[in-house]
Amino acid sequence: MSKAALAHTHGSLTPSVLSAIGFRDDITSCPERLDLDRRGLTAVPDLDPRRCVSLRLLNLQQNLVSHLQDLLHLRHLALLDLRDNRVIDMCGVSALSSLRVLLLGNNRIQRIGDLDGLAKLDVLDLHSNQISQIENVSGLSKLRLLNLSGNRIARVENLRGLKSLTELNLRHNSISDVTDVQHLPRLQRLFLSANSISSLDALACLWDCRSLSELSVDGNPVALESCYRHTLLRCCSPHLQLLDMRRVTEEERRSASVSARKEDEKKKESHKLAAHKERRRLAIQNAAHQWEGLKQNEAQQWEGLKASSLEIPAQNGSKEDVSPDNSPAHSPAQTNGSAQETSPDEPRRLSPLTLSAGGLRSASRPNSPRDSRFQDGPGVQSLSMSERHLAELEGETLRLFGPGALETLERCWGVQTASSVTTVSFRYIHFDSIIPTFLRIRLKFPNLTHLMFMETSITHLPQLAALAQIRRLDQITVHPEGNPVVRLTLWKSFLIYRLQHLNLQKINGTEVTMNDITASELMFGALGHVAATETPRCRLLLLLEESRKRQLQFLLDGRGRRTGQSPEELKDNGKHAGDGLSRALFNYPSRVSDGPEEEGDVSQRSAMVHQYLRGLVHRASSHSVKGETLQKIWPSLFAELVRDCVLEMRDTQAFRQTCLQRITHSK
Repeated sequence: MSKAALAHTHGSLTPSVLSAIGFRDDITSCPERLDLDRRGLTAVPDLDPRRCVSLRLLNLQQNLVSHLQDLLHLRHLALLDLRDNRVIDMCGVSALSSLRVLLLGNNRIQRIGDLDGLAKLDVLDLHSNQISQIENVSGLSKLRLLNLSGNRIARVENLRGLKSLTELNLRHNSISDVTDVQHLPRLQRLFLSANSISSLDALACLWDCRSLSELSVDGNPVALESCYRHTLLRCCSPHLQLLDMRRVTEEERRSASVSARKEDEKKKESHKLAAHKERRRLAIQNAAHQWEGLKQNEAQQWEGLKASSLEIPAQNGSKEDVSPDNSPAHSPAQTNGSAQETSPDEPRRLSPLTLSAGGLRSASRPNSPRDSRFQDGPGVQSLSMSERHLAELEGETLRLFGPGALETLERCWGVQTASSVTTVSFRYIHFDSIIPTFLRIRLKFPNLTHLMFMETSITHLPQLAALAQIRRLDQITVHPEGNPVVRLTLWKSFLIYRLQHLNLQKINGTEVTMNDITASELMFGALGHVAATETPRCRLLLLLEESRKRQLQFLLDGRGRRTGQSPEELKDNGKHAGDGLSRALFNYPSRVSDGPEEEGDVSQRSAMVHQYLRGLVHRASSHSVKGETLQKIWPSLFAELVRDCVLEMRDTQAFRQTCLQRITHSK
């Protein structure tokens, strides 16, 4: 075989390679060479050891050889060509200690092995076999060329120890990840074309290959990325001259440098965004944990009140029997001493209310902070964030997590930003803490149309009456999880009746129909009339007088038109003042705690309510205990009654005399 033919069979066997392993120009006439190609041989021929002592090159390509055990006597062999045969394993090759070139391409080899004795091996060609893993090559310290193209390799690995390797051909495999290449100090040419590499991260080890001058990665999914070539030029060796068989120009290098700067800026921004997302996630998670702890504490306090103060046996009643929702203290028709506004445009100063004993009754766990409803998206603006609260604005929606987020409403807002808010969502905030912000929300967000209450512990109907302070609303959403009031049958009817002046369009995403309005009037109209007629006249006059004073002051200040109320609307409000007054009696008490006296009043009222509940539950429990006791002793009691009667009537004559004596004495 001439040098030209040898170079044609494998591109790396150039004249320089052949001369390096000691073959002269007149190789065809050298007695050191034996050509047995295309002879139909099924095994390596049994050569005469005396004639094979000087044999340096053996060509057996395009035969039917399947095993290599007959090569043990060819210890001076430098080149062995067994391409296009049927070799199934490499056993027997390690005996060829002088071997410099081993060509086993296009065979049926499944594993690389038996190479321990080939310390002088310079070229190893195993292309087009059935090899699935790179292994057993770390001892080939002088190997300069390794061809494993056309196999089934899925991962580039186990290459440490190949200190002299300059060319690695891995075309047409199933490679998805590249490792260990950075441990090849002399690697100059790497061919990874037509594999399954789908990301640049799989090529990260190439960034440390500083001697690389030629690289081919075309034919992989990663090559379809727009920044693929620029990224490789930016990250790979500065000595890279050929990329995918195309010469690298200086203009490309400059462009890659610019692209690198942009990529670094993008990564910084991405890291900043990731840090913000993590802070956001932790803030929501901590707000949820704080909310959960508050609910558990309230539940424990209520259970302690039942166990210690009420002294109720555990089997004599359920939590629902003693819930504040079922007590007269929370009746929708209850009146109180505080003035409640009858018009949505009447300003009023409010303060947070003291949490009632039954205010946090829900036992359901809050949704995970990773709930899809709260995932980051484009256009999200963080307004306030700490370890336990988060306030953010996304488009037209203002979302508040945790009680601390309410402080955002106190800050100065730009006119354009405030006008863009149409929806406000509350989560992990007690509803009684939200009530004082309704005035600020009403004045700060003129285009507000939708309020959403997620986990806010709305437990009873009078709390919903506090929404009457909002100037105007089209939608209200009260999520069932975290708001037990939704489990009450009449909550929607009460909300429609109490907030009739708002003309609600939707409640929890459902349209409010005329039938719903009529049903709410039938349900609560009579109660409103009773409340208005039974309320003391002085109290009604105070409510009406205060309402008219505020409306008059509102008109004198010229604020009616600024808030969008026309003279016709003001006239209609006066016409329906009586109806609004009866609705205003369905209110939720609110106070301004300005001193010790007010706080004392609150504690006194709370103690009175607790005392009333204790008495009510105690009486119910006593009746229950007596009923159970009677059921247990009634059989024996009945038997004793029958026995006494029988014994008494056994002597008829004596019984008659006794009865006559009783009648006589009774007269």
